Amino acid sequence: MASTGMQIFAFVLALLGIMGAMVATLLPNWKVSADVGSNIITAISQMQGLWMDCTWYSTGMFSCTLKYSVLSLPAYLQTARTTMVLSCVMAAMGLCLASLGLKCTRWGGGRRSKRHAAIASGGCFIAAGFLCLVPASWFTKEVITNFLDRSVHESNKFEPGGAVYVAFLSAGFLFVGGSIFCVSCSGKRPGHQEMILLPPPDKLLLQQQQHLLQQQQQDQLQHQYCSLSPLDNKTGYSLQDYV
Repeated sequence: MASTGMQIFAFVLALLGIMGAMVATLLPNWKVSADVGSNIITAISQMQGLWMDCTWYSTGMFSCTLKYSVLSLPAYLQTARTTMVLSCVMAAMGLCLASLGLKCTRWGGGRRSKRHAAIASGGCFIAAGFLCLVPASWFTKEVITNFLDRSVHESNKFEPGGAVYVAFLSAGFLFVGGSIFCVSCSGKRPGHQEMILLPPPDKLLLQQQQHLLQQQQQDQLQHQYCSLSPLDNKTGYSLQDYV
């Protein structure tokens, strides 16, 4: 029962992780500009994401521009795109396997196949968390390095945005959920297998009664065969049969 509860808890964590990874992939605020202009027509906030760059003006206008050219993007941005998409795909596969490996569900086969599906889903979640952690860490490193570079103008300096923190949190959820799935199904407690192999008391009593009934029937048949002695067999014949 405790293992089933832990599996449900891990499934919820993994679900939160994949939702956070998808949201972080689509959000445009992976890095945010902290520069504030003095002119009213100057942009007060600039945000850059994996797929688009957005600008928020002091007049209340908000505009976004998609990044169409892939080859013109820096290496860390191309890597972040690829790994975040792969993280979402791996987490989705893990959810499909986890739904088959949950002990509280009826589908997924026997206990052995459910255990294998749960361990496979845990591996998918851990891989998805790793794929989500790599771009978030690399992106943060590039932003901090660029911010601390004195040769870069202050208007071109950015800080880590909310999408980076969402990616870190999602990676943690996926790691914890995958670890719980792997640990909860990695082995059995001592004596658990023997308890499973023992039949229920009612079934055990019925088997004993059937065994006793079969033993009594065999004893009766053996008694009938043994009661026919050779003398009884001779009395069944008459001399007239040989005349």
